[in-house]
Amino acid sequence: KEVFTWQLAKTLAMGQGLAGLICGTAVSSQYLAAEFHLNAPMLQSFLNYTLLCATYTSMMICRRGDGNILQILKRRWWRYLLLGLVDVEANYTVVKAYQYTTLTSVQLLDCFIIPVLMILSWWILKTRYRLTHYVAVCLCLLGVGAMVGADLLAGRDQGSTSNILLGDGLVLLSAALYAVSNVSQEYTVKNLSRVEFLGMIGLFGTVISTVQMVILERNELSNIIWSWQVGLLLAAYALCMYALYSFMPIVMKMSSATSVNLSLLTADLFSLFCGIFLFQYNFSGLYLVSLVVILLGFIIFNAVPTPTTTATSSSPSSSSSSICEEGCYENPGATEDDSNRDEDPGRILTEVEEEDEERRADKMDSSRSFREETDGDRTVKRSTKM
Repeated sequence: KEVFTWQLAKTLAMGQGLAGLICGTAVSSQYLAAEFHLNAPMLQSFLNYTLLCATYTSMMICRRGDGNILQILKRRWWRYLLLGLVDVEANYTVVKAYQYTTLTSVQLLDCFIIPVLMILSWWILKTRYRLTHYVAVCLCLLGVGAMVGADLLAGRDQGSTSNILLGDGLVLLSAALYAVSNVSQEYTVKNLSRVEFLGMIGLFGTVISTVQMVILERNELSNIIWSWQVGLLLAAYALCMYALYSFMPIVMKMSSATSVNLSLLTADLFSLFCGIFLFQYNFSGLYLVSLVVILLGFIIFNAVPTPTTTATSSSPSSSSSSICEEGCYENPGATEDDSNRDEDPGRILTEVEEEDEERRADKMDSSRSFREETDGDRTVKRSTKM
């Protein structure tokens, strides 16, 4: 089988596009914090969820039938409420962690999302990984280690050390929450609808972020010195985050949540490359090594398909085809003869002709027997007359 396919190239390009969007959010947030002393993560999240609500929730309101927002809320509103809460808190805790721990700890511990994702995908989505996938994940994590080493050599071990234990715990909590959100997102977009997921996340995310922003960030909001630069940076952050949320389900539907998060490991590298020109960071050759290693691991992970197992159901409403562990489709009602017939069209024509000949022979035999019976009746009648 070919390794470098068009599907793999498209997945790689779109994954790196998502990493570029994360880089845009990181650069705009750093400008807001460094130049304008604005630290309001819930305000930034609120802008993103508001855009999602205005776009996708409005689309669901205009729908009819089962896709209408009222029908969806009646059936599973509490699930999307929990999912919205998980997503909002995942964004909040990772930003909050920077106040207590160092950048190195955040970069290392944030990779905890990968094993959690693989466990949840194995348990919930029935994804079965092979040895090649584990090797690829280890290769990507090795690339992250090279990136952290380059940060230490370049003197970028920034951040606070006021409460490292609390900060590291917040990073681990954020990674676990992101894993839950991403697995739920993959399940929803592959089984229900991308618009439904984004519309519900936008609706409940707007409500939750508004309440949390009013409770936790009242002082920060009142101290903001508004200017056109602040408005432009907030708009840039919101648009990048909105595009990230909008396009991530498309990439997840093409690949998986684990694959997407492996591609997002390069986002920190893109931010570092931008920081070399914007914030005068020191350059290290390990950054390029890290980028190559992460991309190589991502390619290896996606070159081998991840099969899924589904429980077969005997009910008539279940689908007649199911996915087997090897990743192929099997039809329980099909036999070897049927599969051989499908592969040989000439054999089908031959069997049809044989069946026609058998039918003609049966008709001739039946007509002969009928004639013999009628002739016998006639002889009997003649004998009785005589």
